Amino acid sequence: MQIKNNEMNILVEALPYLSAFKGKTVVVKYGGNAMLNDDLKNKVLEDIVFLRCAGMRPVVVHGGGPEITAMLKAAGKKSEFISGLRVTDKETVEIAELALVGKTNTDLVRRLNMLGGKAIGLNGKDAKLIEARKHLADVYENGQVNLVDIGFVGTVEKVNTDLINLLLENDYIPVIAPTGIGPDGETYNINADSVAGEVAGALKAEKLLMLTDVRGIYEDHKDESTFLSTLTFEKAQELIVKGSIDGGMIPKVKACISALSGGAVKTHIIDGRQEHSILQEIFSDEGVGTEVVRD
Repeated sequence: MQIKNNEMNILVEALPYLSAFKGKTVVVKYGGNAMLNDDLKNKVLEDIVFLRCAGMRPVVVHGGGPEITAMLKAAGKKSEFISGLRVTDKETVEIAELALVGKTNTDLVRRLNMLGGKAIGLNGKDAKLIEARKHLADVYENGQVNLVDIGFVGTVEKVNTDLINLLLENDYIPVIAPTGIGPDGETYNINADSVAGEVAGALKAEKLLMLTDVRGIYEDHKDESTFLSTLTFEKAQELIVKGSIDGGMIPKVKACISALSGGAVKTHIIDGRQEHSILQEIFSDEGVGTEVVRD
């Protein structure tokens, strides 16, 4: 089979990146529509297996909100959200754990292994991988901030990286469900973006890639010409205050900031709907999406 010139050029362009990133850790936060479309799901997972085959050390942190909502509905429970976070009573956290660990995590591990990877599923209880504490939601009312208890929703206290590093050193791909273990052994459901940021920081990852359903970040989300290829801490806070960054993008930006503060080298918010966006970001000169940097 003859290789076309454009394909050869792609390989040549990728060569310095293959060399520079060999042996480096890359954390991929996998969620959004890229998890809902079956064909796109396999494209994302192919990218992850490629990273491992290219000598990099990928770690996957996944979400599963739609799966949790569907399972709650089947159980006759209505989903309630406060400040973008799911109110989680004891029954809800058990269903969330079943959806995240028992279903979504298992499916991703199966697919990665079928594509030639060596994937291992993990959750926060494994070797106390993710130690957590209760998270209180910020609720703004009459110009004041009130902290509201929304149940078994957690904040990451500590990521114990020994198990992850052990797996990476033996060529496995860790696939982490965003649950944590509390001081009394209780399960906490944790925002997957937050977990990805904390994991990337704790591992001092070379890159954190946040897959989203948009191209990246815009200074004005209604105007495509205001797309930002690079975003600093300071600019990110300014855009959050202005309302240009809102909703589900806020925890993604905050996750990037947490990762960089913890010791990750670079963070990127990229469009997971675009085929092979992970490879485009890592192995091309232009890259894709928005890079969030320290300064």
